[in-house]
Amino acid sequence: MKIKVYGIRDEERPIATAWAKAQGVSIAMTDKPLTKETVEEAKGFDGVSNSQVFPLDREVYDRLSEFGIKQIAQRSAGYDMYDLQLASDKGLIVSNVPSYSPESIAEYTVMIAMTLVRQLEVIRQQVQEQNFSWQPGIRGRVLGDMTVAIIGIGRIGKIVAKIFKGFGCYIVGYEIDPDHRIPDIVDYKESVEAAVKEADIVTLHMYPSEDNYHQFNAEMFAMFKKGAIFMNMARGVLVDTAALLEALDSGQLAAAGIDTYEEEGPYVTKDWTGKTIEDDLFKALISHDKVLYTPHTAFYTDEAVKNLVEGGLNATKEVIETGDTQNRVN
Repeated sequence: MKIKVYGIRDEERPIATAWAKAQGVSIAMTDKPLTKETVEEAKGFDGVSNSQVFPLDREVYDRLSEFGIKQIAQRSAGYDMYDLQLASDKGLIVSNVPSYSPESIAEYTVMIAMTLVRQLEVIRQQVQEQNFSWQPGIRGRVLGDMTVAIIGIGRIGKIVAKIFKGFGCYIVGYEIDPDHRIPDIVDYKESVEAAVKEADIVTLHMYPSEDNYHQFNAEMFAMFKKGAIFMNMARGVLVDTAALLEALDSGQLAAAGIDTYEEEGPYVTKDWTGKTIEDDLFKALISHDKVLYTPHTAFYTDEAVKNLVEGGLNATKEVIETGDTQNRVN
């Protein structure tokens, strides 16, 4: 069995190598993404493991099908970079790694919330300027006195709810799937709008779809409690970034913790030091004094990296051996 591994980082190579040795599988790794230029490298292989944040070229699906490859295993929970219908038409099973370390993202979410609530970034900046004064601009609040709205109560959202509840927060939420609900912790609302209107903190933990593209737009932000904190540790396309910045500028929102940006593909995972960012909206986001931006790092722990690499390879092997995988998304 031979597997081609695309988009692998140096830190992931030892994990993949150890997995291949234990499984008796031959792998070939490249740090390059899966594109119409690099897809030719998959010829002669039995399967493909991939990790990238931007859409695949249409030619990739054609060529993989022509090579006799039956799947693409994305090494993340998100899979919106794939055209699932086209993949199905070409006989390709697309899989993801639905759960690799929900604790990592949940803990990060609460950490960012506490940083914003206690004005830690402002305090640190003032200390660098040797300003040690006490003033209302750095005065925080008690987290346990706040209402937190969690939009999406899946694997990650459930843990987020439990941690915030541990601080004494009142938790409201919206979840479309009743099977995911934890009514002993979360007071469920009939709509997203009903959940956000009473919350001091709103945090997103939902998958993107055609129905929720830019769901958090100017109209939605206008429904928020004035001075609320907004956080997106899910997917960038859920948020109209321009509308978010306007809500921050107007004072409708007090602050935002953003780990995913809707057009992050050209930049995230790359060192852009000394280079010019062409995306004006992205520049405005990362430089805004009310935004704590991080480059899609909420998941980034030792456990998560290992589980993502092995999860993608396991799904590839499963399709090759059985013709299907429990983690298929199309």
